[in-house]
Amino acid sequence: MSVPGLSPIRGIGAEAARAAVRLARLPLDIAVEGLGQLAGWLTRSTPALSPVAGEPAAAGAGIPVLLVHGLADRDWVVSALRRGLDGCGASPFVPVSYNALSPDIRSAARTLGDQVELAHARGGGRPVVLIGYSLGGLIARYYVQRLGGDAYVPLVITLATPHSGTVTALLAPPHPLLRQLRPGSDVLTELAEPAARCRARFVAFYSDLDEAVIPAARGRIDHPDLKARNVLVPGVGHLTLPLHQPVIDLMRSLLTKAGQAPSAVCPRARDSGAEPEEAET
Repeated sequence: MSVPGLSPIRGIGAEAARAAVRLARLPLDIAVEGLGQLAGWLTRSTPALSPVAGEPAAAGAGIPVLLVHGLADRDWVVSALRRGLDGCGASPFVPVSYNALSPDIRSAARTLGDQVELAHARGGGRPVVLIGYSLGGLIARYYVQRLGGDAYVPLVITLATPHSGTVTALLAPPHPLLRQLRPGSDVLTELAEPAARCRARFVAFYSDLDEAVIPAARGRIDHPDLKARNVLVPGVGHLTLPLHQPVIDLMRSLLTKAGQAPSAVCPRARDSGAEPEEAET
């Protein structure tokens, strides 16, 4: 399926404007990231994920949502999504930040799992929804599909995520995480393996104008065992996609439905013998 997008000319213009803003903010973001790394080193702790703040959720509170950013972005995408999704019945929104020097997606996914379990416990046993942008979507998917995260997470939403890798990673510097985005990498090979026991649902937003995920079809989840819904957003670039209002609107609908689910028990515990639904496209 698809949602309303932009014309190619408008899409390129919007993406160029967003890229200019990102370039202007990049020195500050790098400085903030460096200070975080230094603080973690001084305290001998791993600054991989920000803590889930607050007391256990009160009865009737919405389901917790964890937002996993991409490799080179932090506050801008988290704050934009938080504003756009405010009031749709999910609470709290927790930004999740992994260490950009992490050795691989697997270790980032394991640490994400610790945060999911903490959010699940503090949310009174409610399920947790994961939203992953770009590389963050692969981290979320790996945790849910390969590390048993579907016991806590019934819904994963990804935005501009290279689920089958991207050819741009072949031209990128030899960063440990970027190497795993190359088509045919060991991590992507793992994700292509059978996953019949995975009970979570996936919704993948992808664009035909994504300059980071090439070709565009690699932003889809095409796995025979996963319940995946792929949503094409035409004419919208990589940086613009998580800010595109029709995408925000559909995400609000998904979170509202997740918050209204009759049971807070994870899918596997609720119906361990059920067969998975047919995947959507």
